[in-house]
Amino acid sequence: MECDDRLIVALDFPTSEEAKECMRELGESVSYYKVGMELYYAAGNEIISFLKQEGKKVFLDLKLQDIPNTVAHAMTVLSFLGTDMLNLHAIGGRKMMFEAAAAVREASVKEGKNPPKLLAVTVLTSMDKTQFDDLNYKNTIAEQVIALASLAKEAGMDGVVASPKEAAAIRKACGKDFLIVTPGVRPVGAALDDQSRVATPVAALKNGATHIVVGRPVTKAENRRAAAEAIASEIKGV
Repeated sequence: MECDDRLIVALDFPTSEEAKECMRELGESVSYYKVGMELYYAAGNEIISFLKQEGKKVFLDLKLQDIPNTVAHAMTVLSFLGTDMLNLHAIGGRKMMFEAAAAVREASVKEGKNPPKLLAVTVLTSMDKTQFDDLNYKNTIAEQVIALASLAKEAGMDGVVASPKEAAAIRKACGKDFLIVTPGVRPVGAALDDQSRVATPVAALKNGATHIVVGRPVTKAENRRAAAEAIASEIKGV
């Protein structure tokens, strides 16, 4: 079966060796991988180079947030790794997002390369109402997600990371060309693990997601390739 670029498999492993073993087992069934904090802090730029040499796309998920100048420079450095997607926290604000987007695109033009897609993280998919209430926001989770997504679009971001539960509302607020990358995706029957606001792969895409991020239902499966192919088959034609 052909791989589907809308499926991003999260390589949440503590070592480069385990991540590479997983990628090799998945073979041609997966074309897009997410490298998060755990793997990047363990393996560094080498794992990005390896995936790119293997012809894979890479979503580098480090969720940056700091003063605008720091984030702009950091995002620029990360863009030189050949990543296809990068992200930061929308809660860092309009100025931080705007300066990061401008810096990455300016540097890419100078290098003669296409810039990576830049995403803003809205509200983590592990967060439920009880946890969100601790933050003392005046909005509900859904309202906060839409507010942050709208701000991200105004600041020049290409899209957001958000729960599939809010994807339809984001699509309505931000238009058809806005990327919506959704973690918290679980095939029917899969364990929720530490996710709270979840949906099946088909439901996430029908709600407006452009990409789905799936980790443990694939990487912890007895047959990883079969698990990935089952998801690709499930979303075919959606």
